[in-house]
Amino acid sequence: MPAPIPALSRSLPHAPPPRQRHPLPGGIAPGLAHGRAHEFCGPSRVALAVTTLALSDGPVIWILPAWLPERPYACGLQRHIHPNRLILIPCRRPEDIQWAAEESLRSGAVPVVMAEYPTPPGLTAVRRLHLAAESPGATGHALPLALILTPGQGGAAGVESRWHARPLPALSALCEEQPVVLRVSRLRARDAPPAAWALTATPGQPQIAAPLPPDMA
Repeated sequence: MPAPIPALSRSLPHAPPPRQRHPLPGGIAPGLAHGRAHEFCGPSRVALAVTTLALSDGPVIWILPAWLPERPYACGLQRHIHPNRLILIPCRRPEDIQWAAEESLRSGAVPVVMAEYPTPPGLTAVRRLHLAAESPGATGHALPLALILTPGQGGAAGVESRWHARPLPALSALCEEQPVVLRVSRLRARDAPPAAWALTATPGQPQIAAPLPPDMA
């Protein structure tokens, strides 16, 4: 009697498990894969990052250039994320930003590491971030999420995904509690096509992401 044919749906023993994903505001799918580096760019990149961090738990390491005048403002942040969750690391040199990001990811001490770069990092630097974000899994820690913030249209080579954010007009300038209204564009991703959404994020209310026409993506 011939041997039975094995089930075609059986999982291969060497198949890697699916990566945990961090949600994006408004339920934008498929989210951000942990253990990888993702890029936020555009004039509203910090606003997109803060509303994304609001969906996470635990502390966040925020690495920023010490030579720039911009600093996180606690009163503006606390509507979305409490400042006591943030560990700020100001760096004096661009190369220190890369080193701090790699070491923070490799430690596995926090679920999210965010680094502001003055210019988009090159392919070698991004690959090092990927490797650092994947290394905590070898010691039993959950894989962290790496966020890269870059100016303009971005352009960090080899990132898992690139997102552009810019402001959209609000309903009224007379409202005391203005919602964050952004145009969020997925410029590239390894597992999803380009797309765009109008994101409305009001503290204390559900975030809404309305798809924009394809010709606006």
